[in-house]
Amino acid sequence: MILRYPPLFSRFPIRGMVAGLLASTALMACSAFAQSKPVPQTAKAEETVKGTDEQLVVKAKRRNQMEVSSGGQLGALGTKRGLDVPFNIRSYSSSLILNQQSQTLGEVLENDPSVRTTYGYGNFSEMFVIRGFVLNGDDISINGLYGITPRQLVAPQLFDQVQVLNGASAFLNGAAPSGSAIGGNINLMFKHAENTPITRITGDYTSTAMGGGAIDVGRRFGRDKAFGFRLNVAGRSGQTAIDDEKRHSVALGADFDWHNEKTRISVDMNYENQGVDWGRPDVFLGSGVTQVPNAPSTRKNYGQPWTYNDLKYMFGMLNIEHDLSKHITLYGAFGGMGSDEKGNYSSFTVNDGRTGDGTYGSMYVPYVQTSESTRAGVRAHFDTGPVKHEINAGGSGLWSETDTAYAMAWGTTASGNLYRPVYSPALEQNYVGGDIDNPQRKSDTRLFSLFFSDTMTFWKDRIALTAGFRYQNMRINGYDYNTTALTSHYDQGAITPVVGLVVHPTRHTALYFNRIEGLSQGPTASGSNIVNLGQIYPPYQSVQYEVGAKYEMGRFSANLAFFQTSQPNSYTEPYGNSGASIFRNDGMQRNRGAELNINGQIIPGLRFNGGATLIDANLRRTAQGTDDGHSAIGVPNYTINGNLEYDLPFLKGGTVVGRVVNTGKQWVNTANTMHLPVWTRFDLAMRYTFAVQHKPITMRFGVDNIANSRYWASSFNGYLLQGQPRTFKFSVTADL
Repeated sequence: MILRYPPLFSRFPIRGMVAGLLASTALMACSAFAQSKPVPQTAKAEETVKGTDEQLVVKAKRRNQMEVSSGGQLGALGTKRGLDVPFNIRSYSSSLILNQQSQTLGEVLENDPSVRTTYGYGNFSEMFVIRGFVLNGDDISINGLYGITPRQLVAPQLFDQVQVLNGASAFLNGAAPSGSAIGGNINLMFKHAENTPITRITGDYTSTAMGGGAIDVGRRFGRDKAFGFRLNVAGRSGQTAIDDEKRHSVALGADFDWHNEKTRISVDMNYENQGVDWGRPDVFLGSGVTQVPNAPSTRKNYGQPWTYNDLKYMFGMLNIEHDLSKHITLYGAFGGMGSDEKGNYSSFTVNDGRTGDGTYGSMYVPYVQTSESTRAGVRAHFDTGPVKHEINAGGSGLWSETDTAYAMAWGTTASGNLYRPVYSPALEQNYVGGDIDNPQRKSDTRLFSLFFSDTMTFWKDRIALTAGFRYQNMRINGYDYNTTALTSHYDQGAITPVVGLVVHPTRHTALYFNRIEGLSQGPTASGSNIVNLGQIYPPYQSVQYEVGAKYEMGRFSANLAFFQTSQPNSYTEPYGNSGASIFRNDGMQRNRGAELNINGQIIPGLRFNGGATLIDANLRRTAQGTDDGHSAIGVPNYTINGNLEYDLPFLKGGTVVGRVVNTGKQWVNTANTMHLPVWTRFDLAMRYTFAVQHKPITMRFGVDNIANSRYWASSFNGYLLQGQPRTFKFSVTADL
């Protein structure tokens, strides 16, 4: 069954929207001042009102502070404090998302020193590189469930937390649907109503001509405030800072929850529509290119005017927890997602690295996906003598079907130039696979798993040892575009164990170790003139070792980790003197590194978030040893991020923010003859909170890439992604 979802909102004129937002903001402020002016007050009453307003400003200012907490949702282990687990996990709050005016998930993760963002192959979707391995948008989870997240672009306004887990997670979350999540995982948590009511209205503007707004309402009702409701609506449309590139986004989330002493239930329903018109694409390098072209002007758009994508998603989940006793908890979750994507894409291939001359192709792709995902289990606490146990046992399942087709320009290209763009009419797409008007099934995925773990705590809770395993079965079928006949079948299983140790020398410190694995579908021998054509290999099991130290005191936390992850891969090589080739499955990429994360308040009024990551991504056991010892493509040898917030002592309610993002050398090819230079970007921002009519108002102004630096941000997978130009952001938020 193919699901189609009409957009909830039509596009609206940018100038009118921006004017309306600014006018409504000004009207609200003027009206508030006008209403407060004629009211007579005694001196004592005036002092009371002034004191109340000052208290409102202080509370709002504190609520707006940059907050990155240690800990988060760890799949099979549940939600844990960072100091108590043998993993490096951080959570970025909704206040950080709001105050940094983040418009995509990638912009939220610009705060993280271990994550870098790039685009998908030939489209505008965001992909993430963690510890040198890719995390596809398909493999981002929500509350630990895979398969229900919008797979190309995510609107962060719907979420209360964006959690980053560094390292493999096959035991914690199971195998990721598309086979990534080897170097880390991103988990999203929906917003829910809090005890304090919230009614928040935001208007925003982004250069060159993009306007938007958001509404966030939350309430609790009933006896003991057992019922909760949270509504989020956000929209944005207009031209970005890149010449002629236009984007639109609409997000709607309704979240309900109920609880009593023993049971907790939540229901989350969401809709998202995002799109890009005339987007600036990735840049591919032709086979004869021997030097990386210089990055063009920051605003230059070398995309074609007929390119676009339009992405519609409906997704949500149900969560239930019930305490059978104070020692045993049953839990279950069920989620689903329906997507309707389509886009006309045109990547640019540079054939001369010095002049920037190259060619454009063309491909139209409709993509419809339906997914269902579930998890259920039991968590039990009990003691055996001096040892405390936490048992986690359960299972998970994911069902997904993808219907797609394509139409491409075969044998024809259009000429262009990186520095002097040539805009051509749309190419004739004369080669079609499948039914582009009604795409049929191309693949289906069935993932089933069972897991068990025991966390033993002893010596007055100073030592915690976790041991467990997950059995994962992967059934993946592929179908012919035109006949829908079965063309490939994969049915394999694997056991992925975990061992983790945490030692607390003091209440505020921890030393930890883990051995955990990543899991992805193994290959099937393919290619031309392959002697073992069709041979199916078992799933790839990537092995990670990590050791580290943590410190946490109040609102300050730090984590230092050293890690090694070995990921198998495949290649083809000549088979004797027969002229044929053989498909082998014994290649290896080994990533070693160290990472430091520091978050929290350094001194009163001064907060820092950031750190550094060092990575040696080494290729081993390559075809005929040709690239042994070389570095993997697109993995920076180091990354540094630093975010600093300072509350101005001379301006009550004022805060200045600075950020630096620094990325080391990235190789463009496996021969390691071309690389991207080191790049650095600086961002500055300021916000000011004040009271109007006894209600807090927050104004924000920020500039990303303040120096307007030209640079290639990423070369992952061998293609280049240019960094964003100088971008101005302005927003006003009223808490009513």
